[in-house]
Amino acid sequence: MKKAGSLRRRWFMNTVGVVCVFGLTCVFAVAAVFGVYYYSSLESDMRYRADNTAGFFAENVQQDYNYFYQSCINYAKSYAEKDKLELQFIDVNRKVVATSYGDWMDESPATSDIEDAFTTQDIGKFIGWDPVTGERIMAMSKAMIYNNGEVIGVLRYVTSTKLVDRQIALVALYALLALSVVVLVVVLSGNYYIRSILVPMSEITEKAKLIAAGSYGSQIQTQYDDEIGDLAETINSLSLQISQNEKVQRDFISSLSHELRTPLTSITGWSETLLVGDTLDPDTRRGMRIILREGKRLTEMVVDLLDFNRIQDGRMTLNMELYDIRGEFEDTVFMYSSRAAQDGIVLEYLENDEDIPEISCDHERMRQVFLNILDNAAKHGGEGKKIDASVFMDDQEVVFQIRDYGPGIPEDELPLVKKKFYRGSMKNRGTGIGLAVCEEIVSLHGGTLTLENAEGGGTLVTVRLPAFQ
Repeated sequence: MKKAGSLRRRWFMNTVGVVCVFGLTCVFAVAAVFGVYYYSSLESDMRYRADNTAGFFAENVQQDYNYFYQSCINYAKSYAEKDKLELQFIDVNRKVVATSYGDWMDESPATSDIEDAFTTQDIGKFIGWDPVTGERIMAMSKAMIYNNGEVIGVLRYVTSTKLVDRQIALVALYALLALSVVVLVVVLSGNYYIRSILVPMSEITEKAKLIAAGSYGSQIQTQYDDEIGDLAETINSLSLQISQNEKVQRDFISSLSHELRTPLTSITGWSETLLVGDTLDPDTRRGMRIILREGKRLTEMVVDLLDFNRIQDGRMTLNMELYDIRGEFEDTVFMYSSRAAQDGIVLEYLENDEDIPEISCDHERMRQVFLNILDNAAKHGGEGKKIDASVFMDDQEVVFQIRDYGPGIPEDELPLVKKKFYRGSMKNRGTGIGLAVCEEIVSLHGGTLTLENAEGGGTLVTVRLPAFQ
C-alpha cells in the first residue's frame, strides 16, 4: 500500500500541482488585467473631468482673484457628484480654498500630484496612500493659469480606490472559486481514475506477494480487459507454471530420495559389518570409516529432503507426548561429541542443576533439530575447535543454546540463513534446507529458532520451546 500511496502522491503532485500552479498564474493574470483596466478607466475619467473643469474655469481665471476664488467655492458647493469624487481647489500656497465636501481640514494634502501640476503647469497624477488620511487614493491635479501665464491655483479630483480594489478583489475571488471548481473536478475525476488503477493493482500486489511467499498456483480474479487485465493474466500463467514446476520438482525429489535410501542403507550396513571384523588392515579400516561417515551424512541429507517435501506439501506431522526433553538433548550432545572428537572438535556440555520439566513434544523430531544444529556448528564453526551446548529455563520456556567459535555469519546473511536453499558464502556448503526444516519443526512445537553472531566470535543458535501448553 505504500507504493500505491506514493503513486497517488506522484499523481497529485504532477497533475493537481500543475493545475493549481497554472490556475493561480491565470488568477493573478486575470486580477492584474482587471486591475489595469479599472485603474486605467478611473484615471481616464478623472483626467477628462480635470480637463473639462479647467476649461470651464478658463474665463473666470481672467477675472480678479477674489471673484475667481469665490467662483471656486460656489462651484465646489454645487458639485453634483460629491458622493463619488472630491473636488478641491488649492491656491499657490498649497492650501485648500474650496472643497466639495464643504468644510476641509486645516492640514492641506501633500501628495506629489499637486506639486507636479504646479511644476509642469499641466496635470499631475498620484496613486498611493494618502499621508493625511492613511487610505489608498487616486488624485488628479490640473494647473489653472492666469492670463499672464502665472499658475494661480490647482483644481484637484481625488477619490478612494477602495471600491476599485474591492472590485478587483471580487474578480480575483471569482477566479479563485472557478479554479477551485476546476481543481475539485480534476481531483474527483482523477481520484476515480487512480482508484480504478490502484485497487486492482493492490489486489495484484497482494496475490503476487502470496505467490512469492510460496502459494504457487494462486490466481488473481480480475474483471479488466486492459493492461491491468493483461498483467493479472501474465501473473496467473506464471503462478500456474511455477506450481507445475514445483510439483514436478517435489515428485522428483521424493522419488529420488526413496530410491537413494535403499543403497545408502546397504552401504552403511555393510560398512558397519566390515568394521566389526578384524580382517581389515589399518588403511582399509580407515577408508571404511570414511565410507560409513559419508554414507550416514548422505542418509541425513535424504531425510532432510523427504522432510522438506512433507513441509512443502503440508504433510509434516508431529507425534506429541510428554517427554524429558533435557535428557533427549543431553543424549544427543553426548552421542555427537564422539563424532566431533574425530574431527578434533571439543563439544562441551554446560551442565546446571536447574529443574526442567517434561514437555509435550515429538522427541525424535527435536533430536533431528539438535543433530542438525550440532552438525552445522561442526561444519561451519569447526575452525574454532570447540562447541558449547546448554539448556536452561527462561520464564515459561525451555531454552537450548549451541554455540561454535568459528568465523560467524556475515551480518548481511543473518536474515537469510534459514530460508530454503540458501547456502550463503561460507566455504562449507550443504543443501540449504537443513535449517529450514529445523525451523518448521520448532514452529510446529510453538517455539522459535534464532541465529546470531556470538560476542567474541562464532555463531549462537537458540531454540525456545514452551514449557507449558
